Amino acid sequence: MVKSEVSPEIFENAGRLTQESSLIVRGTVREDKRAPGGYELNLVALEILQIAEGYPITPKEHGTDFLMDNRHLWIRSQRQHAILRVRHEIMKAMGDFLDSNGFTRIDAPILTPSACEGTTNLFEAKYFDGVAYLSQSGQLYMEAAAMAFGKVYCFGPTFRAEKSKTRRHLMEFWMLEPEMAFCDQEENMKVQEEFVSYVVQTVLEKRKAELAILERDTSLLSKVKPPFPRISYDEALDILTANGISIEWGGDFGGGDETVLANKFEIPFFVCNFPAACKAFYMKSDPGRPEVAVCSDMLAPEGYGEIIGGGQRQDDLALLEHKIREHGLPEEAYRWYLDLRKYGSVPHAGFGIGIERTLSWICGLEHVRETIAFPRMLSRMYP
Repeated sequence: MVKSEVSPEIFENAGRLTQESSLIVRGTVREDKRAPGGYELNLVALEILQIAEGYPITPKEHGTDFLMDNRHLWIRSQRQHAILRVRHEIMKAMGDFLDSNGFTRIDAPILTPSACEGTTNLFEAKYFDGVAYLSQSGQLYMEAAAMAFGKVYCFGPTFRAEKSKTRRHLMEFWMLEPEMAFCDQEENMKVQEEFVSYVVQTVLEKRKAELAILERDTSLLSKVKPPFPRISYDEALDILTANGISIEWGGDFGGGDETVLANKFEIPFFVCNFPAACKAFYMKSDPGRPEVAVCSDMLAPEGYGEIIGGGQRQDDLALLEHKIREHGLPEEAYRWYLDLRKYGSVPHAGFGIGIERTLSWICGLEHVRETIAFPRMLSRMYP
């Protein structure tokens, strides 16, 4: 603003403005390569809507707890803007890919009568005279939808009551879950490769400015194209053993284990054929090796761990009933799910991808708490 080009009133009002004050300005926009945004405004009018009080977030360094307490204001910052705009692009690209490949979106319920992934990490809610649970996954409902529509997906919040404080965990996160009828695990993994590659390349094309703000090295992201490497669970154990990590066959991998494995690859990769004992009851067992599930996890490189879990579903009624009993689950709660195997069962497969972990990897973030506007963590439900 040049004093001689505006009225004394406008110049005086401009001097009253504080950080985050609200105003309406009018003037002529002109290109100026010296300006931070490439343009400047020749001001001719200024209307003050509100003078902000002392804004709590200043250019100085603030602690994480302080910034999270003020998350409702922190999301106004340039870095948080960039992250959440990339999140938007990821979610849009995911929907675009599936919509253009013949999938139908079917919304799954949030309140469910039973568990999907296990009974030990459920959020319980009073439901009139009974009990309901916040959904861990929409997958079982997508299996029903796939028997009606062929290729479907749901997209929404999911909940895990895990007492975890790691940089990869939230209590409430968003997940996209495709399910495909007449699909085996091989085809399922090919869909995942194409899907993740499309999302990453779309972000690289459309969110260059945001990735630059985040100082993200995009050289590895540019390599994310099919086919992705594949190793078996047994081969993963050999890699871990060679790095001094001992896991008994049948055990699942922790975050540190996944990081060691990821250091062997520059792009996402699959770990295939986990022991059935460490996977959900609905996973199909390998007919030639019943102790192994026909499934895979996709792990992101650079230490970001699992972003996708998927597999072929058990389509044999008798074997599924046995699995439900073996896992100690209430058969009555899954009667509708068993109906899917009684009336027109077909081979089918699918996967689930967590938005927050995927965003954390693509943006190169240190902690998942910045990947959603208002994170829910073990010790935080404010604001």
